[in-house]
Amino acid sequence: MARAADCFAKRVSGLTMRPMRQSQLFTKTRRDAPKDEVAKNAQLLIRGGFIHKEMAGVYSFLPLGLRVLNNIVQVIREEMNAIGGQEVALTALQSPEPWTKTGRWRDDVIDVWFKTKLKNGGELGLATTHEEPLSAVMAEYIHSYKDLPKYVYQFQTKFRNELRAKSGIIRAREFLMKDLYSFNRDEKEFRAFYETCAAAYKKIFERVWIGEKTVRTFASGGVFSKYSDEFQCISPAGEDTVYMHEEKGIAVNKEAYTDEVLADLGLDADELAEKRAIEVGNIFPLGTRFSEALGLCFKDEKGQTAPVVMGSYGIGPGRVMGAVVEVLSDEKGIVWPREISPFAVHLVALPGGNAEVAREADRLYELLGESGVETLYDDRDARAGEKFADADLIGIPTRLTVSERTLAEGGVEVYGRQDGKTALIPDSAIIDFLKKD
Repeated sequence: MARAADCFAKRVSGLTMRPMRQSQLFTKTRRDAPKDEVAKNAQLLIRGGFIHKEMAGVYSFLPLGLRVLNNIVQVIREEMNAIGGQEVALTALQSPEPWTKTGRWRDDVIDVWFKTKLKNGGELGLATTHEEPLSAVMAEYIHSYKDLPKYVYQFQTKFRNELRAKSGIIRAREFLMKDLYSFNRDEKEFRAFYETCAAAYKKIFERVWIGEKTVRTFASGGVFSKYSDEFQCISPAGEDTVYMHEEKGIAVNKEAYTDEVLADLGLDADELAEKRAIEVGNIFPLGTRFSEALGLCFKDEKGQTAPVVMGSYGIGPGRVMGAVVEVLSDEKGIVWPREISPFAVHLVALPGGNAEVAREADRLYELLGESGVETLYDDRDARAGEKFADADLIGIPTRLTVSERTLAEGGVEVYGRQDGKTALIPDSAIIDFLKKD
């Protein structure tokens, strides 16, 4: 309950947005998702009016969806800032030069490039990741051991020419990515931050309610290192297969599963359970590959030149959003965690022609707004069943209902979307109740 209270306090701060009348929201709920949409996360998000499908693997975020996405971004930003991250915004358009130096401009090395020709000649790419351009930037600012360590991150649109795009917003061709890059003096300093970032990732997933289902997973480090780490959210909708040790809370990606890996970890193959999972984050040791290729070096205490030791750390906010929907939704619709819900409260008015009920709902709407409570107010002329069904589909964690019955009983009905519990709270106590809930 302490976490819930902390979350609500943030949602009633001076930085919150004004409440919104549902009758003024241009999006509408819909009974069915597009027939070609097979992913549950996209089906529910489209039906609830959170996203719009432009084409396979490409989605636009509508008002409700953008609020959720921005809330996820803020959770991630807070945890990255807490470990010393400095936020930047790099360009999506990429010059071939730094990528050529590392050998990654070639399509046989990175096979998901979107590239385009300039009208005056030459070629540009739409960024898939940002190791090269940020290393080139940092080479202009890092010269001495006194300039290290540095941790730089961004939220930036990435483009990947994926062959398969059937998992809704979990695997898209255009998507928002949080990518952080660490710059350290040596391997020991790098490894300490690596674990610090892994702990921050754990906090992020706990704050969006998928922490219990998300497991640190050992994966191949590719050309960068022997191993990397993925954070896999256990779900039947996942595209990855992992072998999980339930008691230790660790797993091995099927692509990296070997006897050597099991030996390196004290894992016994007979205790491991095969699971499907959604990759919601990853952290990679990069070593000195990029720093050596791009001249990112520093003078140590003895005046010797050494390459910077690097790491990269990614989380896709949209991918997290899709995973939350896959894992937490029920037969009625979406169930949003309080911290990332588009609104803190869904106020539903059921006047049934009773002008006094309508006035009371309007009064409560104004009170919630004055108290800084982010509220979606269902003031539409619709039947109770339709309003409740839409509220369950949209998934805001707390629903307040004003009706003839609640008016007669001198209170407001409070319904918890997660646990289904209801309570009648006096009008005069509703704000205090919400802040304590």
